[in-house]
Amino acid sequence: MQVTISVAGRFHAFYLAQQLLKRGYLNKLITSYPKFEVEKYGIPKNKVSSILIKEIMTRTWEQSFLKKVYNPQYFIKEIYDYWASLLYKRSDICVAWSSNALHTIRKAKNLGAITILERGSTHMLYQTKILKEEYQYFGLKPQVAHPKIVEKELQEYEEADYISIPSKFVKKTFIEKGIPEEKLIHVPYGVNLQEFKQLQKEDSVFRIIYAGSMSVRKGVHYLLKAYTDLKLPNSELLLVGGLEDEMKPVFAKYEGSFRYINHVPQIELHKYYSQGSVFAIMSIEEGLAMVQPQAMACGLPVICTTNTGGEDIIREGIDGFIIPIRNVEVLKEKIVYLYENPDICKAMGESAKERVSKGFTWDDYGEKMVTEYKRIVAKSRRSFQSTQ
Repeated sequence: MQVTISVAGRFHAFYLAQQLLKRGYLNKLITSYPKFEVEKYGIPKNKVSSILIKEIMTRTWEQSFLKKVYNPQYFIKEIYDYWASLLYKRSDICVAWSSNALHTIRKAKNLGAITILERGSTHMLYQTKILKEEYQYFGLKPQVAHPKIVEKELQEYEEADYISIPSKFVKKTFIEKGIPEEKLIHVPYGVNLQEFKQLQKEDSVFRIIYAGSMSVRKGVHYLLKAYTDLKLPNSELLLVGGLEDEMKPVFAKYEGSFRYINHVPQIELHKYYSQGSVFAIMSIEEGLAMVQPQAMACGLPVICTTNTGGEDIIREGIDGFIIPIRNVEVLKEKIVYLYENPDICKAMGESAKERVSKGFTWDDYGEKMVTEYKRIVAKSRRSFQSTQ
């Protein structure tokens, strides 16, 4: 069995490539990253095809004054997808990332491959709807996918043989939109235990940590309100990650009530997690936030919303709490409970650490994914033989 991966960027594709490589199943990794960056993940250059124009165009646009008046994302995705289709060579399975996959899927199918669309978030129509609601609630211009990207992705859902998704939450949105369950491959993401390891906590401060982008989609505004309302002695809210323009007024509103650290390299994140007491994430929508198993690996219980994919990993009341989106009062209740019960908080953190170490590493992810790939290859062969 040989598998080709196409990803415009990195996401979890490099971990998937690592797992396929160690098992002898990786045919080629097509990516917009340069080969020397991919090599850092243990993927040899002869297994990599780079489409650098995508990264060049994206990063140039992000620094341009045109950013506020024109969005070229559909055009950039089309360029990447077209070039990836040219680079694609025959393999048993083609795995391509959504919104950047239609031409590649068509080429792979013409060459006899089984095609799998990787979708890390909810169904595109669900995602667009819930994000529009959130932005409109705050009186902001919605930051959602371009209509042409939505149209392309829906076509990808139709034409791909399978769609790979990371959580029960995502699965539900696809089934509700009419995608057959048998078309979905459901495997949760993993965590690198060598990279995310717990260090000794250096103080007695009750510290709530969130890591990720500071954006409306991530629900940081709900976390800020909850923590500010509580006014807990000897406590701190630490936010780590890039600040989107849309959140700057919210940060200004709560200035002085939290500590903020801009983006830090992933390899440094465990140092911040280890100084926390609890990890909290109030996302409105995402597939499976990988910061959750990362924080758990560093010994933190997690408070997350139903819309983070956390349900696949976090056991309610054992490793953390799963609460409704937008519910500040329930968030405050869970924070206070852990604050007032430090022994329970610590025990839940230890449980969370054990939970991800036995079933949610990248090796576990790789084993589950390869099992699924073998299953669909065997199914395809049986189907072919029955028609002969």
